[in-house]
Amino acid sequence: MNTKKDNRTNSTGMEQLAVGIDIGGTGTKYGIVDRVGNLLFSGEMSTRNHSEVMPYIEELYQNIAPLIEQAGGAGRIKGIGIGAPNGNFYKNTIEYAANLPWKGIIPFGKMVEDIFKLPVVLTNDANAAALGEMMYGAAKDMNDFIMITLGTGVGSGIVANGKLIYGHDGFAGELGHNIIIPDGRYHEGTGKRGSLESYASATGVRLSAIEFLEKSDKPSLLRDIPTDKIDSKKVYEAAIEGDDLAKEIFDYTGKILGMALANFVMFSSPEAIVLFGGLTKAGDFILKPTREHMEANLVEVFQNKVKILVSHLKESDAAILGASALVWEMK
Repeated sequence: MNTKKDNRTNSTGMEQLAVGIDIGGTGTKYGIVDRVGNLLFSGEMSTRNHSEVMPYIEELYQNIAPLIEQAGGAGRIKGIGIGAPNGNFYKNTIEYAANLPWKGIIPFGKMVEDIFKLPVVLTNDANAAALGEMMYGAAKDMNDFIMITLGTGVGSGIVANGKLIYGHDGFAGELGHNIIIPDGRYHEGTGKRGSLESYASATGVRLSAIEFLEKSDKPSLLRDIPTDKIDSKKVYEAAIEGDDLAKEIFDYTGKILGMALANFVMFSSPEAIVLFGGLTKAGDFILKPTREHMEANLVEVFQNKVKILVSHLKESDAAILGASALVWEMK
């Protein structure tokens, strides 16, 4: 993490701060961050307490306003950065987010700006994570990298020439929805088949485990677990115990992820791919096959050039840091 003092201050000479808000399908995390990534104040609340968006924003304000006062008042706050599913950077909107309670196109940034009386910038959660990694984490000072978040789903942010790629409509970088296995596993959220997210997410590992158990007679600790209780954590715990079937599940997941990463490398020639999220806790069970299959599927000119890194950021803070990083990009 960079600890160099940034001299940009507010009119009173105090160092400016940023508010970071990460909106997840279940919970919302928020905090106040300085320019070098120190999380000074933080908290969280449920995303799902309100079926209408305005009461949610009002609760958000009631929770964050006291933190702003503790940090020295609104005069110290340069702005508010928000990472949200289907967040549109160009329009400051959240659009058709399947896992949020509020449907359609929501002018979320404008609504937050109106109640907080502070500048607001918004993007999707994976893009925010990429910015956080570039400013505070493993991709610090890199101009070309891809951030892949391996959680319940697969998110991504692509940085090229030092800039996030947003595309013409603000939705570029949905690498999790790339089709890796033609006519493959059905994805309930999108109705498509064979996407990376269907295989390389925590949800995908669970589905692979169920398939492997059905198709194989091999003994496994996973057979002692009711099907509806199997998840990626249980697969990891079995692998740690030496369970061969659990290791095969991670090998299969890493193979598909590695194939996908090879495609992404040949698209933007990044210096590194940074992996973040709960699935990375499986360590070499997933990282080793991922590296092997990425290299095996690269043409020679790209081979042995691209690092696969695991995020340096503390998982509980990373979402807030990523959202806050948006603020320092403001003009």
